[in-house]
Amino acid sequence: MKRQEFEKLNVFGLGNPNDAFAKYFSGQSYINMLAKTDNGIGFMNVTFEPGCRNNWHIHKAKSGGGQVLICTAGYGYYEEEGKEVQKLSPGDIVVIPANVKHWHGARPDSWFSHIAIEIPGEETENVWLEPVIDEEYINL
Repeated sequence: MKRQEFEKLNVFGLGNPNDAFAKYFSGQSYINMLAKTDNGIGFMNVTFEPGCRNNWHIHKAKSGGGQVLICTAGYGYYEEEGKEVQKLSPGDIVVIPANVKHWHGARPDSWFSHIAIEIPGEETENVWLEPVIDEEYINL
């Protein structure tokens, strides 16, 4: 999917380059903060250029925690360690439990956006790990 076509479908907007977390991504990503509740639940639209994906990571929590992804535009992937890759399309929802190693991002030929919702919990921490290996990603 070409950028011009994608931007017509990306109703929550591209946002700004995700420079603060660029070292945890292969490729360019963008962040558009949509809302934050009084109890700390944040809603962010994250956009990935074609081929962009984040490193393996874990949303650690003593209790509660985790993340929810609501796919809004384009096409992407989600993978939990030891499981098959899921192909993501607009309307798909991924519930990521706390303490599960995973990654997500765009397919090589498509832009991709999802709303990321961080679930509050006790002693939460996002732990960034190794990049997704190019050879494994290309062969999905």
